[in-house]
Amino acid sequence: MPSTLVECVPNFSEGRDAAKVDAIVEAMKIPGVYLLDREMDADHNRCVITLVGDREAIQEAAIRGVGKAAELIDLTTHQGAHPRMGAADVVPFIPIDGVTLEDCVAMARHAGTEIHKRFGVPVYLYEAAATRPERQNLEYIRRGQFEGIRDEIATNPARLPDFGDAALHATAGATVVGARKALIAYNIFLSTAEVDIAKRIAKAVRFSSGGLRFVKGAGFLVRGMAQVSMNLTDFEQTPIHRVFEFVKREASRYGVAPVSSEIVGLIPKQALEQAAEWFLQIENFDSSLILENRLAAVTTGKTAPGGPSAGLRAGVEPFIEQLAAPTATPGGGSAAAASGAMAAGLAGMVASMSRGKKAYAQNEPQLSEAVARLASLREELKAAIDADAASYNAVVKAYKAAKGSSDGKSLINAALREASAVPLGVAERSAEVAGIAADLRAITSPMMKSDLITAIALAGAAVKGALANVEINIDSIEPSSADDEAFVMQARERAAELSGLG
Repeated sequence: MPSTLVECVPNFSEGRDAAKVDAIVEAMKIPGVYLLDREMDADHNRCVITLVGDREAIQEAAIRGVGKAAELIDLTTHQGAHPRMGAADVVPFIPIDGVTLEDCVAMARHAGTEIHKRFGVPVYLYEAAATRPERQNLEYIRRGQFEGIRDEIATNPARLPDFGDAALHATAGATVVGARKALIAYNIFLSTAEVDIAKRIAKAVRFSSGGLRFVKGAGFLVRGMAQVSMNLTDFEQTPIHRVFEFVKREASRYGVAPVSSEIVGLIPKQALEQAAEWFLQIENFDSSLILENRLAAVTTGKTAPGGPSAGLRAGVEPFIEQLAAPTATPGGGSAAAASGAMAAGLAGMVASMSRGKKAYAQNEPQLSEAVARLASLREELKAAIDADAASYNAVVKAYKAAKGSSDGKSLINAALREASAVPLGVAERSAEVAGIAADLRAITSPMMKSDLITAIALAGAAVKGALANVEINIDSIEPSSADDEAFVMQARERAAELSGLG
């Protein structure tokens, strides 16, 4: 498997002609991309393809899929229960491993640019990639569907795409591309053919109408039954079993009941584990009780989620134990970098949770900027955890290599300069994190004040610890050149500027 793993779940407006779907899937088969699932629904006249792959390869696969769909699907003759505005209707990128949500935002923007450039299909950005707060919601972009947008796009500035001109592709419409967390497409069939009941239940359950957070819903007639069709955008905060129980309760008000439910595409294992725990009412349940999870822990060395040393502890315990080991690395420099990375993570969480909420709509630009910058700082600080340990090891090697060498002092000073530069960079980035976190206090929920206080304290500790490493390393430098002298002077000046933030 690739070192970076991204999921892409493109939805195409074709669910009846298997040959067309085959051709679209074939167009997306390139090295580094793996097909996990394909779903076709004739009533919705829609298919959902689930791919995973390396970030570069999966971008190209998605772009090619949109191009093939534009070639094969004609929306002027398309009919189906599901709303649609494009032959390739929606193309989300989802971070899995080695990438962040912000990385997927950059991927979405690259894909959007290429889709318009290559195929003349206009592109709108949604969810985390949205350039306007209202466009975070797909429903807002897609209202009126292909026909409504086609009629308005030339005269209504709100309809202008992010990439392309004020006109839809004549037959392929427009495509919505974005970045989001893992989503569960979940449908519940009711014991009635009255679609109005499904629509009322959908209105009750969806968040935009006052229902459950992280739920989008609509009502359709599918296979002769009323269907509540939903997208669960954050199953960890609004689990699938809670949604099922809500729909079941609402259905009883109309004298009907759920008959069955379906998953469109794939579902995270954790979501089913949550449902099992809820419905079976298992005492002291955790994921390590599942046979396959326990086997994975034994065969791969990874602790099963929820196991004896599981949960959040499992993620940090190995690093803490390495710090406690009687070895020189990792040491204080790595710990300082980790502290700064945690600070950036906390502050980023606060900004992300406030972004998109009506109460903070006026702060959308600042929050989006903070989210993006903190994500970058977090990655740089995480990289510094290993870089600090590596720079120390390089100093040790330099001292050994210097014995009997004519340029021994130069070798040592070069290593010490690098060992000073790494923690100095940690201090600079952590100071920036502290500043952003402090600014966020005025434009985010006061209920998250403690998270920001913790972030500021962690960032301050990172600055102080990193500067201690800078000091001990530059004190060890015995300048043998003008460059050494200049480096020491500049490092001391910068450390003095940052010391007040420790």
